[in-house]
Amino acid sequence: MLNLAHFLNVTAEEHPDVPAVIMDERKLSYAELAAASRRLANVLKAKGVGKGDKVALMIPNTPHFPIIYYGILHTGATVVPVNVLFTEDEIAHYLNDSEAVIFFSFIMFQEQSVRAFNRSDCCKDLVIVGPPDWLDAPECGENFMHLMAAADTEFDTVQTMPDDTAVLLYTSGTTGAPKGAELTHFNLFFNAYYSCREVTKVTPGDVCLVTLPLFHSFGQTCLMNASMLSGGTMTLVPRFETEKVLEVMARDKVKLLALVPTMYFFLLNSPDWEKYDLSSMEVAVSGGAALPGEVHRRFKERYGIDIQEGYGLSETSPVASFTLQGMELKVGSIGKPIWGVDMAIMNPDGSLAPTGEVGEIVIRGHNIMKGYYNRPEATREAIVDGWFHTGDVGRKDEDGYFFIVDRMKEIIIRGGMNIYPSEIEEVLYRHPGVLEAAVIGIPDEMRGEEVKYYVSPREGHTLDAAEVEEYVKQHLAKYKWPKEVEVLPELPKGPTGKILKRELKVMQAAAK
Repeated sequence: MLNLAHFLNVTAEEHPDVPAVIMDERKLSYAELAAASRRLANVLKAKGVGKGDKVALMIPNTPHFPIIYYGILHTGATVVPVNVLFTEDEIAHYLNDSEAVIFFSFIMFQEQSVRAFNRSDCCKDLVIVGPPDWLDAPECGENFMHLMAAADTEFDTVQTMPDDTAVLLYTSGTTGAPKGAELTHFNLFFNAYYSCREVTKVTPGDVCLVTLPLFHSFGQTCLMNASMLSGGTMTLVPRFETEKVLEVMARDKVKLLALVPTMYFFLLNSPDWEKYDLSSMEVAVSGGAALPGEVHRRFKERYGIDIQEGYGLSETSPVASFTLQGMELKVGSIGKPIWGVDMAIMNPDGSLAPTGEVGEIVIRGHNIMKGYYNRPEATREAIVDGWFHTGDVGRKDEDGYFFIVDRMKEIIIRGGMNIYPSEIEEVLYRHPGVLEAAVIGIPDEMRGEEVKYYVSPREGHTLDAAEVEEYVKQHLAKYKWPKEVEVLPELPKGPTGKILKRELKVMQAAAK
């Protein structure tokens, strides 16, 4: 048996009074968190949820997230995290594609969640969680707290095997709609176990700042699951705001800081940073995008700490490589493969490239997903002879350190958030006035990349940037909205009719 939720019970038995979660003035001990998650498991059992069922949750970084997450796992069901920035269309796709039977949504997202729920094929129940202030507010009425209050705190965790799917984490390639990466109990357990033992080195009572979204693999594995396994304390900040983060770090004596590069950029540029005592900080971790050398330098100069960089994808649970404490720091490197994982540079013909040569980064090991849910063809394309093909172009140096050179996939990384051009383009093509559409990333000092849309009008139609922007705001999450929209009579194309994004990038660079 291997059920990730089992280890929450273990930690609660060993460290019952250690705070598991802090959110401003409120705290939940490990004993309280474990009991609440078992209550949630009984709620689900009463609704007929069992092993293999899918349960979706659209919850921000509040204590409700770990309660529901581990409660789902207790029943043997599979967790389907939903991005809290999503619109109705995006939520409906997650619910239908995953075949979720229950959907937990935070009250702040009730409007779009209800509409998406009404469009779902399999989902039989929507549970509204809230209100935003705290768990025991009476206004919850007949919803979440009513169900929890009537449930028992004892629950016999359902037996799951290491290869059973624990979480469906949605991700996209360059084509098609987002796909659910099936991460097993062992994938997530071992990735979190390695993270807490070798990467973050959190011990019972050590405080970790959690402002990375828990619906994302980085926050879920490296912070929530790693803290749970080690008895660490999560101090939750649902939305990154520079001064709030600095205040919480000083107040709760944060030891571990894990952020994406854009967040480090904001912290370093706060005019009031000297007001906050961050002397408790010992470990700083970055992922999600390349960290500029200047940020490395300034952070070390100010706080005396080297930021450790790593690399991974949703399909790799996510950690695949890291620059561990004690290793030589090479700015720009994603470090070396973690224990039990192989990384290599592969040529187009499938052979492995020698040291120093550029090719596709491929990975194999205990962290690789089981496959894409109900997508056998996509799984066969992604995992070939045991190697997971990342779509990232990189190289390995003579010391075994890996460096990302470029991206074969056209993913745009805006402030650590992955944006998939094909998904936006599909929305643009549904506009009645759009004939052609292409989405590219443009350099941005603060966020790494920003999003630019290129469109051309159908015959007899006129388009302007404001109209396009208003249209996508109805169908896409805010972080996918464009910084710029440019309307052209025709987009550049090759001899086969394929739109040439490289020419658009050349045009953009020339214009700047």
